[in-house]
Amino acid sequence: MKLLITGGAGFIGANHVHWLVANSDDEITVYDSLTYAGNLDNLKGLLDGPRVTFVQGDICDRDQVRAAMEGHDAVIHFAAESHVDRSIVDPDTFVRTNCDGTNVMCDVARHLEIDRFHHISTDEVYGSIEEGSNDETASLDPRSPYSAAKAGSDLIALSYRSTYGLPVVVTRSSNNFGPYQFPEKLIPLFVTNLLDGHKVPLYGDGGNVRDWCYVEDNCGGLDLVFRKGEDGEIYNIGAGNEYPNTYITERLLELTGNDDSMIQWVDDRLGHDRRYSIRTDKVEALGWKPAREFDEALAQTVAWYTDNRWWWEPLKGAIS
Repeated sequence: MKLLITGGAGFIGANHVHWLVANSDDEITVYDSLTYAGNLDNLKGLLDGPRVTFVQGDICDRDQVRAAMEGHDAVIHFAAESHVDRSIVDPDTFVRTNCDGTNVMCDVARHLEIDRFHHISTDEVYGSIEEGSNDETASLDPRSPYSAAKAGSDLIALSYRSTYGLPVVVTRSSNNFGPYQFPEKLIPLFVTNLLDGHKVPLYGDGGNVRDWCYVEDNCGGLDLVFRKGEDGEIYNIGAGNEYPNTYITERLLELTGNDDSMIQWVDDRLGHDRRYSIRTDKVEALGWKPAREFDEALAQTVAWYTDNRWWWEPLKGAIS
């Protein structure tokens, strides 16, 4: 199969390209605008081979998208602005990329009669939940410009299924972590700070809870849904590792040989959701489950950043 993967030079997108090269015989075109979080170093070793090619382009540019998409069988649409803090400062960019860009992608795909359009989303569209867990039928309650733009993009993609018959499937994954994650997100930011002897900024009381899923496990779930999921359906993907930020911080301090004197408590961010939790029965019914225990995956992640300063040091320098 010939796949067009948008956002394939970003964190989850690049990890998914690595996963596909190792676990399929698909031919892959990575389509990415290379904004601050897109990095061709994330695809190190892949672009030299015969199966992965790269095209730089903007998902909001219809002509560029059409030129890139022609000749492909399917689209996996990762491209999005994805950092909540940045969305609070610059919501326009998030709406343009996540909503307008998804509309362009879907519209070009339906005109080219693409066989499968996989829209990648997030559990953040459900908003905060005090008790229980959200399944795929739960109402959407996004509380940041980022999650609102992603919720809008989900509805746009699904509307192309109901209106035009575009074979769309949507996945909503929980918080991912692992190699190649831009060092503004909690785990890579904290790990790289600690490796450099700097304190880690912990929001509020540190009690915000997320379900942490190792990125390679997520990629396995994404691929299963892509190949076996039903058109027009939504599938949650999460590992059931629901931990508060204080626990994540404690584990990272231990793994890097530090103590809680390295915590810098900072004011909570605006509209900070308290807890995310999703049910994953639907994707599990397809045969998916996470392959790694959380502590094992976290230790592997810390080891990766420890061994790959060449990758993250230039990025930290650019945002410091």
